[in-house]
Amino acid sequence: MTLSGANADKRIPVTPSQQLQVIKALTGGSSSGLPENVAAAVSNAKAQLSKAGNKGVLVTGLANVDAQQRVLDYNEGTGCSAIDTDRPRLVRKGNAAETVAVLNGVISGSIKGMITVGVDPVYSFPNNEAFKEAYSNLDLSIAFTMKEDDTALSSKMVAASHHFLESWGDSQIKKGSFGLMQPTIRPLFDTRQFQDCLLNWIGNSVQYHEYIKENWTSSILNGGSWNQALHDGVYTSDVEVEEEDTAGGGSLESNTDHGATTGSSSSDGYELTLYTKTALGDGQQANNPWLQELPDPITRTTWDNYLTISASDAAELGLVNEHVANGALNGSYVNVGLGDVIIENVPVLIQPGQAKGSVGLALGYGKTASIQYEMQTGVNAYPLYKNFNPVQQVSIEKTSGSHEFACIQLHNTMMGRDIIRETSLEIFNTADSEVWNAMPVVSKDHQEIPVTDPDADLWQSFDRSIGHHFNLSIDLNACTGCGACVIACHAENNVPVVGKPEVRKSRDMHWLRIDRYYSSEDTFDGDKEKKESADGWFTGEKKALREMEVAAANPQVAFQPVMCQHCNHAPCETVCPVAATSHGRQGQNQMAYNRCVGTRYCANNCPYKVRRFNWFLYAQNDEFDYNMNNDLGRMVLNPDVVVRSRGVMEKCSMCIQKTQKTILDAKKEGREIKDGEFQTACSNACEKGAMVFGDINDHDSEVYRLKENNRMYHLLEAVGTKPNVMYQVKVRNTEEV
Repeated sequence: MTLSGANADKRIPVTPSQQLQVIKALTGGSSSGLPENVAAAVSNAKAQLSKAGNKGVLVTGLANVDAQQRVLDYNEGTGCSAIDTDRPRLVRKGNAAETVAVLNGVISGSIKGMITVGVDPVYSFPNNEAFKEAYSNLDLSIAFTMKEDDTALSSKMVAASHHFLESWGDSQIKKGSFGLMQPTIRPLFDTRQFQDCLLNWIGNSVQYHEYIKENWTSSILNGGSWNQALHDGVYTSDVEVEEEDTAGGGSLESNTDHGATTGSSSSDGYELTLYTKTALGDGQQANNPWLQELPDPITRTTWDNYLTISASDAAELGLVNEHVANGALNGSYVNVGLGDVIIENVPVLIQPGQAKGSVGLALGYGKTASIQYEMQTGVNAYPLYKNFNPVQQVSIEKTSGSHEFACIQLHNTMMGRDIIRETSLEIFNTADSEVWNAMPVVSKDHQEIPVTDPDADLWQSFDRSIGHHFNLSIDLNACTGCGACVIACHAENNVPVVGKPEVRKSRDMHWLRIDRYYSSEDTFDGDKEKKESADGWFTGEKKALREMEVAAANPQVAFQPVMCQHCNHAPCETVCPVAATSHGRQGQNQMAYNRCVGTRYCANNCPYKVRRFNWFLYAQNDEFDYNMNNDLGRMVLNPDVVVRSRGVMEKCSMCIQKTQKTILDAKKEGREIKDGEFQTACSNACEKGAMVFGDINDHDSEVYRLKENNRMYHLLEAVGTKPNVMYQVKVRNTEEV
């Protein structure tokens, strides 16, 4: 299951070979040969696309020329307004055929020398054992690299290169849009940028910075200001970039999948999709502990790659996932084979929504060279990357042993509970908000009253209309669950990395988590109907609830970011014996770390379970040898935020250091604060705009408008904590033509 599939209103699991058939059927071909449910879905999708006209768009991620060409032709034929063929994105211009030619040329000996820049082909090329031996025997091999990786270890010469934050550079990610890179820090080590070496080799004494400036001034800026372009970082120009005429002549490759998407999984094993995880990517950042401990958005698992497989295929192969005594998740091992290549002891994770006959495995893991011991995890899947095609036909064989996963979320379903609220577009447009966003009620004097009624309140409220009062709004329609906010929170607030063994004990320190829920029926509405229709605890409800703990074979998926809710009536504040946690005038639930004595009463009393306890000292401790245990790693710490010690509670602070800086900057400049200036790390990192932070005492602010929106609700509102974090109801468009 992909992140796109998880966010889809309607998702149909199909294998990669079936995806190609679906694309052909959607673009005028026949749907014969597809399963009945898939053919019906194709028919509905065609009707929807026809109704949408140029507002509809067809996309595919298949590495297949036929599929991509059909999609491009279809969108061009409908005049799709979402596609701009005049200004395409240029991030996928690699040519697999040319790379295969280089791979084979080194192995055969026809290529005598190679210069690599910022890549590690000895690790990431398929058939890497043969390539490694041939590469080490080249007459000339130079590796420009930041670290002593596999390729550097096999090279005759190694050139230490700048980090990209120490480098000059330019780019064109989208045609017509040019970008400039400039160093943000002086080089920390005795390194040199590759382009400066290249200029020296060709007899040009100009520094690369000056070379870029001259080139931009003469060919891109068209009389514009270099300083202004450098200041902005982005420059728009219609200048055409000249490209060398390579062997491919700039045309599409004639064969990209080498038949991998046309095979049948029934007789040829399983269709394996090699993918890159949202966090770790292709493995270049494997030394980054933040990324290693960032949970995968779908599986919610950290510190590992694994073979994802459907429940039905797992049952046939005798593969299991099980919870052990401490609640952690364990799974079976398999050997994955492709011809003579066998990857041994690959852990298996049973994935709801996985198409039967298909499996998935993430690239980027299994690195050992130049990787700190604590970050050496997972298996290297690149040997299966035959012909650089992400889809392969493989065999799977169960083997002995049990793998220990570090999974952040072990309960996968909501079981009909009122956690993530959602409705259909039809109901949203036609029914009153009380139907799809009802306010919870409580009983007082044998009468039901809204939980927001003052008579339902046990607290004495105070006037919050003076000064700033901060709220955070999270739109569940816009949130894709990508995890960018989690990493931003780590970086901004010095959140420690605890490592795999501690994560397995549920001691992760994330201040912000993104809960991912599956439906146990086909839809979340089906979950609620099943729960409400169950009759009697012993006769029906108990059985129904047990069944609802298991996700459906093809579930609906929903994401919900959860951090400290900064409750105005906070249960944690009333139980702290030393007043370490208290409520601020600006709405934040604050922590005084040097007052905390670690009773953990507050964590026990928090209905949202968002408080984290420092079981150990994570900074400058050899037992937790991550970024906080060395001088270079500590350079990334934020000097505006304290590093917490052992024995104290910590949690989201709504980035109080950022809000106070905004207030002080405006005060120094003698002006009022504009809407949008207040930001938290998470709201600033969310490119989808799902998180909006601001002052609700400013009635012209966006966050105030969202607070008054009829989609707004509070998490677990029936508890009566009156949070300063709010959510917007998710609206699904499930109507079919």
